[in-house]
Amino acid sequence: MVCYKELEYETEKYNEMRPIGADVNRIVESSGIRTGVVYVITHHTTTGIMVNERLECLEADIMEKLGMIFPEDGEYYHARFLAEYGAMAGNPTGHLKSMVSGNHTVMPVIDGHVVCGSAQEIYLAEFDGPQDRTVSVVVMGEGQR
Repeated sequence: MVCYKELEYETEKYNEMRPIGADVNRIVESSGIRTGVVYVITHHTTTGIMVNERLECLEADIMEKLGMIFPEDGEYYHARFLAEYGAMAGNPTGHLKSMVSGNHTVMPVIDGHVVCGSAQEIYLAEFDGPQDRTVSVVVMGEGQR
């Protein structure tokens, strides 16, 4: 059995970590799947999917350290005129941060619920906002017998 849904978000900042675990859980709980896995996948090359503890200080640390690794004022080959787009590419750091954070997570589903640690949260990480963003949620497994 497979259930596919999309979540739509309008991010608010250039860089932000948006908690989406509750939305993913609602999809899993309504899917009818009791045992299996859930895949959470971003559609965008300047966003990521992260799993970490939901603490404001940790969110700030993650964003600060990613900014230190990929500074906005750094020199990037991508930050140039792209003829194929007819515009300047102004988001090289977003692409690099998304490569570090990853574009998906996979979590177990048991008894119709996402299984995660008591402190874990699923985040949509925005690195080139604000923009409209789409996340796929695919629940695969078996229903009740």
